[in-house]
Amino acid sequence: MASNETSDRAAAEPEPIDPLRLFGDWFELARENASSDPTECALATVDANGRPSVRVVLVKSWDLRGFRFFTNYESRKGRDLAADPRAALCWRWAWRELQVRAEGEVERLPAAESDAYFESRPRGHQIGAWASAQSRPIESAAALEAAVTAAEARFDGAEVPRPPHWGGFLLRPLALEFWRGRPNRLHERTAFRLRDGAWSSELLSP
Repeated sequence: MASNETSDRAAAEPEPIDPLRLFGDWFELARENASSDPTECALATVDANGRPSVRVVLVKSWDLRGFRFFTNYESRKGRDLAADPRAALCWRWAWRELQVRAEGEVERLPAAESDAYFESRPRGHQIGAWASAQSRPIESAAALEAAVTAAEARFDGAEVPRPPHWGGFLLRPLALEFWRGRPNRLHERTAFRLRDGAWSSELLSP
């Protein structure tokens, strides 16, 4: 009898929610009639001295491992992540009253993954990756235009390879929070945390 009770109880318990699959569901919802690019999100990092910085990046892909974004490794965010490979992401889809936050550890993507994404970019974006020393001071707009012209001449009639200083990062989330707007600021908040390879969840007060 006890084994039957255990079996019945297990059958009645809902399957645990995978927050990365839930993110995919919310992203698809946000993408419908989107008023701006739903891949845009804020990326927060800290430098070697613990000073924070935040900017908007595009998270073009994700899977059960985490979220991918691409940048110049020598940019401020690239230098921050080299010093402290932890970061936070925040998506705000105001037209759906949805928000998702992710916190976790960051690692560089394998070269093959960065190559594949770089090849998919428009040629102008590829040229720009060679021309721009991202986050570094420049003398003038004309100097940047000259660097673009030089890169175009360098790769004239040829495919543009990925620069060695440019590539992707993967944020492996350890915590996610899903926020849904509700009247009277009584918003729904669900927090997920990864412990010992399994996700646990709890509701948070708005």
